[in-house]
Amino acid sequence: MSLRLSTVILPYHRWNEGGRTAWTRAEELGFHTAYTYDHLSWRSFRDGPWFGAIPTLTAAASVTDRIRLGTLVTSPNFRHPVTLAKELISLDDISGGRVTLGIGAGGTGFDATALGQEPWTARERADRFAEFVPLLDRLLTEDSVTHEGTYYSAHEARDIPGCVQRPRLPFAVAATGPRGLKLAARHGQAWVTTGDPKLYENGTPEQSVEALRGQTARLGEACAAIGRDASALDKVLLTGFTPDRARPLTSLDAFVDFAGRHRELGFTELVIHWPIPDSDFAADEKVFEQIAMEAPAQLS
Repeated sequence: MSLRLSTVILPYHRWNEGGRTAWTRAEELGFHTAYTYDHLSWRSFRDGPWFGAIPTLTAAASVTDRIRLGTLVTSPNFRHPVTLAKELISLDDISGGRVTLGIGAGGTGFDATALGQEPWTARERADRFAEFVPLLDRLLTEDSVTHEGTYYSAHEARDIPGCVQRPRLPFAVAATGPRGLKLAARHGQAWVTTGDPKLYENGTPEQSVEALRGQTARLGEACAAIGRDASALDKVLLTGFTPDRARPLTSLDAFVDFAGRHRELGFTELVIHWPIPDSDFAADEKVFEQIAMEAPAQLS
């Protein structure tokens, strides 16, 4: 089984001061997809430049031709399905049908309080996500949608002409818990994980592999429960958050070894962070580019 290689480009550069260059270079290097984070700000980047995901992807669509583009991930923390659907349909049109929506339940970070609300509990995040995803699915596939929900409503929301990709652009659902995995099984064209966060600080790579093995097994069970073949879903690992941290990007051999172990678990796509100096995502740019250009052939 071949393994696709993608990248995630954080939106911290002004477009004409490095932003545009990164996206066009990602296409030149042959990445399958270039994603960006859909946050209002994020962790150590909170006090520096940070740009919106949808405008960034729209700009990226205008300067690329082949590479797929996407969010990793969008969440209900500050999004509403009605307005998000309109933006996604527009982006899918501008890109010529190259958009993937990575979507997750969100967390308790800066996005959770930026609109002035108290952070939602884990239960409320799950409840909102369970309503958000099916409604967004409808909005992207139906011309007119009316819905009265607990958290989200739509009244004759029009989304004509719909997505270029039919029946809609693909969802890559980030989930590890039972309710999220059910949503991935029912609505996802892909499933996304970063591994087990409890292992990041003190776990081992071997423990991480076993945790991911368990996650993929539970995804399979969620698919089987609705009569879906789990092999029909792409399985995406966003790297950098397992105990391996940045080690896979220290050399081509290190990455191929890391990627091979995760391909054996059934992953079909690995996403590596575009190097950012003086951050958790610092990496040698020459090694990064060598991995982009040479690793896929070794993993095919």
